[in-house]
Amino acid sequence: MAKGAFQTLPGFRDFRPEDCAVRNYLFRNFREVARRYGFVEYETPIVESTELYLKKTGGELGTQLFRFEDQGGRDVTLRPEVTASLGRLLIDSQRAYQKPMRWFEIGQCFRYEAPQAGRTREFYQFNVDLIGEANPAADAELIALTIELMRELGFKQGDFVIRLSDRRYWQDFASSKGLTEDQAEELLTIVDKLERDKDGASGPKLERLGLSLSEVEAAINSPSELSDNLNSVLANLEARDMRNEVEIDLSIVRGLAYYTGVVFEVFDAKKKKRAVAGGGRYDTLISALSDGKIDLPAVGFAIGDVVIRNLIEETPHALEKMKAALTAQSACDVFLVVADPDQQTKALTLATQLRAAGIAVSYSLKPAKFNKQFKAAEQAKASLALVIGNEFPEVSLKILATREEVKLIADDTIVETISQHLKK
Repeated sequence: MAKGAFQTLPGFRDFRPEDCAVRNYLFRNFREVARRYGFVEYETPIVESTELYLKKTGGELGTQLFRFEDQGGRDVTLRPEVTASLGRLLIDSQRAYQKPMRWFEIGQCFRYEAPQAGRTREFYQFNVDLIGEANPAADAELIALTIELMRELGFKQGDFVIRLSDRRYWQDFASSKGLTEDQAEELLTIVDKLERDKDGASGPKLERLGLSLSEVEAAINSPSELSDNLNSVLANLEARDMRNEVEIDLSIVRGLAYYTGVVFEVFDAKKKKRAVAGGGRYDTLISALSDGKIDLPAVGFAIGDVVIRNLIEETPHALEKMKAALTAQSACDVFLVVADPDQQTKALTLATQLRAAGIAVSYSLKPAKFNKQFKAAEQAKASLALVIGNEFPEVSLKILATREEVKLIADDTIVETISQHLKK
C-alpha cells in the first residue's frame, strides 16, 4: 500500500506532540480557572443512549449525531455535547451532594456537520455547570469565570466581547404575538440564525409565523426594558469590574432547546469568527430527563478547543503568552551527554537518580558523537546538558540557553545542583 494511503476522516484530527502541548496548555488553564472558582472535576462516558439527545436538545443537533447500533442492539451515539450526560448523571447522584454543586468536565465530543474554519467533527469541550441555584448570581458567577478564563489565556479588554441575552424575553414576545409553544421554538431558531442569514430566508420564515422581519429586528434593537434577571447579572458584573466585557444583544438565544433564561456567547471583538464559547440557564432539563421526578435549576458554560486555539493564534499577546508557557513546559529538563562510552553505566545511574527526584531526563540510547549529542539536547529543548566522561576532570553542567558551564564538585551534589538551576 502506498505511503500515506490512509488519511484521517473528514473533520477529525491527529494530535502531534506540538498539538498535544497546545491542547494541554488549554486544559491547564481550564482546570486552574475552574479551581479558583471552587469547581470540581467529573467525567461522563463518550457513548450514550441516543434517546438522551433526542429528548430535550432540539434544534439541529438531532441531525448531527454520530449514531449507530452497538453489538447489543442498542441505539447509541457519540456524545455531541456534555450537558445532557450531566443531567443523566445528576438524576441518580444529586442527592449525595450539597447544593449548589460546582462541577466541570473536559471531554471529547462529536458532531456530524460540515467541517469548516473553527468547526470540526470531533472536538474537546470545557464544560462548567452550577447546579441547584436559581438566583441570577449563579449566572453572573459563570459569566465572571468565562471572563477570567479569557484573561488567563492572554486576552485583553477589547479582544473579546460577551453578548448577553435572555430567552424569556423571546418567550414573552412569542406569547404576546399569540404563538404556540412549537411556533415559539421556531421563532427562537430563526432569531438564532438571523445574524448569519445571507440569503434573506429569515423574512419568509417569520411571515409564516405571522411576524415581520422589521418587528423582530425592532424587538432586538429597541427593547422596552431588560428583565430583572439581566439587570441583576449586569449589577453583579459591575461590582466585579467586569461590566465592560459584556454587551446586551437580544439576538443571542443559543441553539439548544433546553435553555430557559439568561444566555450568553463569547465572540472575538470584531465578530469575524463563530462564537468562541457560550452558555446559559437550563432550569428544566433535569426535570425533563427525569420525567418530572427531579427539579434542579442549573446554569452552564462550554468552550471548545478549536475556535479558542484559532483566536489565540491570531491575537499576538495571547499567542506570546502561550508560546512562553509551552517553552517553560519542555519535555526535557536535562540531557545527558556521554563523552566516553565507558561511562554509560554512570550515566544510567545518574538518570535514575535524577528521575527519582522528579527531573525529566533524556539521553542518546546508543553511542553518538559529542556534537551530535549536544544537537539532540537542543532538539529536545532541554534546559541543561550534563556532560559525563573521562575527558573531563569533573562532571560538568552546561546551561544550554546561555552556554554557561558550571563545574560540579562531587557526584553526590549533582541532583541538588541541577534542582537549584531548574528553579532559576
